[in-house]
Amino acid sequence: MLLKKRISVVYFLNLIKWDIMAIVIYSVLVGMLDHNSFFRDMVIPVSISALIGTLLSLLLAFRTGQSYERWWEARVVWGAIVNDSRTLIRQLIQFIPAGEEKAAHIERFAIRQATWCYALAEGLRRVSPSAITDNYINELGTDSENRPNLLLTRHAEDLAALSAQYKLDANKQVQLDNTIVKLTDAMGKCERIKNTIFPRSYSVMIHFMIYVLMTILPFGLDDNHFLIEIAVSIMIPSLFIAIERTAILMQDPFENKPTDTPMSTLSATIERNLMEMANLPIPHKPTEPDTFYIM
Repeated sequence: MLLKKRISVVYFLNLIKWDIMAIVIYSVLVGMLDHNSFFRDMVIPVSISALIGTLLSLLLAFRTGQSYERWWEARVVWGAIVNDSRTLIRQLIQFIPAGEEKAAHIERFAIRQATWCYALAEGLRRVSPSAITDNYINELGTDSENRPNLLLTRHAEDLAALSAQYKLDANKQVQLDNTIVKLTDAMGKCERIKNTIFPRSYSVMIHFMIYVLMTILPFGLDDNHFLIEIAVSIMIPSLFIAIERTAILMQDPFENKPTDTPMSTLSATIERNLMEMANLPIPHKPTEPDTFYIM
């Protein structure tokens, strides 16, 4: 996730540098050749460029809005994961009767839930598992292609055993089950966002229209101002390219990029909270990042 106080303009420009370079080269060439007799006679009414620009604005407004909704939904889901993770351990602290084994039960759930958060983040980003998840899975003695789902299953099995051991009343069992259901629902929402691809044809159409606008725009501008003509021919398509790239960055919030949902940071926060609640050693808080984003 990008940090408010450290926004890298260089990073963003690096993403659109080839498009900007193509626009600059074309605009300069056309601007220089526009004083040649052949190009001087080519006039395309600026109203056509305005019409295409208006269509582009409408399409980009819709595209940016839909992309932001996906990005914001991902952040809301992970906010719910933070709350539900704390709720699960707090319910166990409240519901399990006092005894010698209570601390061990809570410790087991806290470690498993923290591991679940890391496993979910790694699965969504499709990166190599961390030592935290690998070590826990190895101790578990079994593995799955969907590790977060496996860990939630272990939660359910453990809760069933606790309910039988302590004869928890139905109301407490329902509340614990609802928390597991919420975690499962959050996992499913993340997987839906990850696996639902924004239609590629939509991006191609917008990109094509931007280049059409770039192509015809210089032929509708005033030829008496050479530098202004080139500047306008560069600026307008570049703005559209920048808006389109912003939408593309936001539409996939689980791609291990600076604009992602900060799942690793959130998982570390959850881990520290759960370890504190379970009276376990609290991991050190990560140092302030030197980059303009957190993961």
